Amino acid sequence: MSQVRPDFIKRVSLAHEALGLSEDILRQGVSGLSKQPLCEEAAKLVSVGDDVFGRPQRLAPAAARAWSRLLEAATKDNVSLQLVSAFRGVEYQRQLIERKLAAGQALDTILTLSAAPGFSEHHTGNAVDVTTAGSAALEEEFESSQCFTWLQLNASRFGFSMSYPRDNPYGIAYEPWHWCFWGGEQG
Repeated sequence: MSQVRPDFIKRVSLAHEALGLSEDILRQGVSGLSKQPLCEEAAKLVSVGDDVFGRPQRLAPAAARAWSRLLEAATKDNVSLQLVSAFRGVEYQRQLIERKLAAGQALDTILTLSAAPGFSEHHTGNAVDVTTAGSAALEEEFESSQCFTWLQLNASRFGFSMSYPRDNPYGIAYEPWHWCFWGGEQG
């Protein structure tokens, strides 16, 4: 990321302060020493419809176009591909972590399952969490689905790749449901 907006850094810093996170996390991300890169929020977002919970979801325009083509291709191949989550802002990410803390989860554990505010690919408007009919959302069981197999074979044609495979370099737990648009759409 070339130039991070100061207002973004300030909001991330405030979110980290609210969660009791060390300022070192933010400094490391800015300087590139963090395991995960800093992910600035998308400047423009467009609707991609509702998720499986009936909540409206948005993506960056190029990701939204690629998502639409990916979804259409899956449907043509009789694959049930459902959206669980798309864009999440810094504040939403903070609230997500606060809910997990309130439920008694340890912060260190949470940060292997959810990125710290400012470091979530969802901020970019390019990431989607997906599921399929008959599979619980955001569970490893998704990897046994026809949908997951189809994504492994086809997602790259639309510019998407799975961000957190097993033993990924970011220290995030395996997430077969999390896919991010990196461009290069061909579909």
